[in-house]
Amino acid sequence: MFFLKKFDKFLQMRYNKIMKKTIVIIGGGASGLILANALPATERIILIERGERLGRKLSATGNGQGNISNLSAGKEEYFSVDPTGAFRAKECIRAHNVDELCGYFLSLGVLLSADERNRLYPTGKQASALTDALRFSIEKKGIETRLQTKAVGLEQTSNGLCVHVETENGRERIFADFVAVCAGGKCAKNFGTDGGAYALLQSLGHTVTKLYPSLVQLKTDTLYTKTWKGIRVADGVLTAKWQGNTRSEQGDILFTEYGISGDATFRISAFIADHVADGVELSVDFLPSFSEKQLLDILTEKRKNFPDLPQTELLFGIVNNQIGRAVMKRADGDISRAVGLIKAFPLTATGTLGYDYAQVTKGGIPLSETDANLQSRLIENVYLAGEILDVDGQCGGFNLQWAYSSAKTVALAIAEKCK
Repeated sequence: MFFLKKFDKFLQMRYNKIMKKTIVIIGGGASGLILANALPATERIILIERGERLGRKLSATGNGQGNISNLSAGKEEYFSVDPTGAFRAKECIRAHNVDELCGYFLSLGVLLSADERNRLYPTGKQASALTDALRFSIEKKGIETRLQTKAVGLEQTSNGLCVHVETENGRERIFADFVAVCAGGKCAKNFGTDGGAYALLQSLGHTVTKLYPSLVQLKTDTLYTKTWKGIRVADGVLTAKWQGNTRSEQGDILFTEYGISGDATFRISAFIADHVADGVELSVDFLPSFSEKQLLDILTEKRKNFPDLPQTELLFGIVNNQIGRAVMKRADGDISRAVGLIKAFPLTATGTLGYDYAQVTKGGIPLSETDANLQSRLIENVYLAGEILDVDGQCGGFNLQWAYSSAKTVALAIAEKCK
């Protein structure tokens, strides 16, 4: 009897091993980590990451403070080359929403809270806490993690899906029942996202839209702003006009040797990054809390009270001295023109600082090439999640919410097939 019980246990173990599905996740960023954690622990899960550690970009998000989502996600606009893609993205985010994300991280031991702009952060304001929580959970589940392993090929064979990888020891093949591509986009290559993963999907017949760096600094004409390098306008309003559209963002605007940076710049870049080449006109309101009439009255009275004050110094105490002198010079000393420039100082966007400085990639694999579960319509059991898809959001946690929502969509679809 004892022998029979031991033999039955042995057969059960062999059966379980044979029946386990192998799931390969390409990319150890936010979407890959969340997906790995959300998959059934009963299956064999292999997470491959080309870098030396998991979640490097996630650990840097929100200036290292971990802006993981936004209370307005699901309400605010998302972007896609195909308008139906943006609609589908919002539907996905509503299905796996902010509340679900908060509960998910709470289950991992991370408490989130929102700031005055609805941005969600770990209460300790450390992005590394998000990465650590996901990593600890992966270790607990016994998920197989392969670092410094780069996916260089993906194909469908008679034995199932095959991922060709390159390691320090050479090349090898990993056969899988399911493959999820979560390898990110083209920006921030210092985190290992250089756009190389697009080729994996193109080899299967997928297409890639035009790509642009987004949530990025803007290059502008610097004819009148050369001396403003390093000057920060706190709580200014940056307005962009392009092709009949207008968008304004309020926040910090930092003048640089190439143009402008600051949180208002990053936020507005989400709307114009793919239009800069066609012409985008910018303007800066240095004093949004004052009307033109108020400023005109103040400056008229100031000139009356200080008749000997050089006209180039009339704006001291109103705006930064360097800005004031440049404004008065451009206005030829005319108060009305100076007020107009304070309320709408014109700049022309000439480009962006590029992928190396961008937070997210605009464009990617069209959602029309995936089904409702983000499975490839071309190759069965290949799924896509996160930034590699043609979906991007505004600055403030919206893109990591997409990483979460798309990863959960894929995880549930694979789990259902594994039953």
